[in-house]
Amino acid sequence: MNTLGDTPNRSRSKAMQERAERYFPGGVNSPVRAFRAVGGEPPFVERADGAWLTDADGNRYIDYFGSWGPMILGHAFPPVVEAIARAARNSASFGASTAAEADLAERVAACYPALEKMRFVSSGTEATMSAIRLARAATGRKIVVKFEGCYHGHADGLLVKAGSGVATLGIPGSAGVPEEIAGLTLALPYNDASAVEAAFAAHLGAIAAVILEPVVGNAGCIVPASGYLAGLRALTTREGALLIVDEVMTGFRVALGGACERYGIEADLVTLGKIVGGGLPVGVFGGKRRFMDLLAPLGPVYQAGTLSGNPLAMAAGIATVGYLQEHAETVYPQLEATAKAVFEGVAAEAAKAGVAMTLNRVGSMGTWFFTPGPVRNYAEAATSDTERFGRFHRAMLERGVWLPPSQFEAAFVSTAHGGAEVKATIEAAREALRA
Repeated sequence: MNTLGDTPNRSRSKAMQERAERYFPGGVNSPVRAFRAVGGEPPFVERADGAWLTDADGNRYIDYFGSWGPMILGHAFPPVVEAIARAARNSASFGASTAAEADLAERVAACYPALEKMRFVSSGTEATMSAIRLARAATGRKIVVKFEGCYHGHADGLLVKAGSGVATLGIPGSAGVPEEIAGLTLALPYNDASAVEAAFAAHLGAIAAVILEPVVGNAGCIVPASGYLAGLRALTTREGALLIVDEVMTGFRVALGGACERYGIEADLVTLGKIVGGGLPVGVFGGKRRFMDLLAPLGPVYQAGTLSGNPLAMAAGIATVGYLQEHAETVYPQLEATAKAVFEGVAAEAAKAGVAMTLNRVGSMGTWFFTPGPVRNYAEAATSDTERFGRFHRAMLERGVWLPPSQFEAAFVSTAHGGAEVKATIEAAREALRA
């Protein structure tokens, strides 16, 4: 087993990668896992506990991607593990309604008053896809506005200038998306209210919805400018379009009520995922009753899923959201303090090393951009020195710190990260920034 600073042996991980490449494109089931953007060979994870990952060769790493966001309480959090085990003893799936669905919905609605009604699905992609279908039905319009670098899942119409793996791999969109579908999506620069005004003026009465990440996390962490979110709300209200707030990443992370609470956003529809499922596959879309009642079986908008409301996912969600509700007064200040210490600590080491870096952070999510900045939109994020980030990522991994393997993905802190992890991370960064 390696300790921080040792050069890890990854022979078993390498063999596992070679085996995986026989069965999966690129050897992975999600593109960013392939490490194409940062170089090096991805470790294969065997287990995790708290803030730490352990790979197949016994090497341990401090985890700063947290399964891409959901592990806000750390890995294998005992109440969540116990809840899943209890639920599994009754069967992994029924294909019928259970009381646990409404139990979790009550907890979600208590944190998100905008969700007068909701529906559980199995992924964030399903949630955003369904929310847009609903918005088009409610307005009778076709065009959707999104923002460059924002990733809302891999539904066809949402891969136009998307963030996440699309940005990581340098792909402008996606092959296989018909032009007719892509043409119904307008991708505008984030934090530019005038561009949205111009889009509504150019497409009078044709825009069904504006969908956005309120804090961008899939082009790296990008913070909304003062008044920007309120301006979008006013504009969509004036023009009769719906405002869809995609909180798959920010939900329960930047506040108990997510970005809607933190920034006072009045959304028409909200999408959630990640934390709401406690690490299991869950998505949620919901909002005002008059829109949600358009869904079948009450209305004409069809949406379905065999595993929607899966009992294991509901159990994990109840345990996670319940814990956050009951301990919000201590959890969120702790996350804020830990995130501030580690993100600012690493940025300070970059300054000492003379490395150009811009730090963006909201609550327990943030990004170290390798550019002098500022970073207020995807175009500015794209000025980052991705080769320098790749070297930093590899050097940190060698020192036992696993960052998201992309300059264009946010990093996350959990309640399991403590003073020892923060100290070790800053020490690793001090060496890595000089490597």
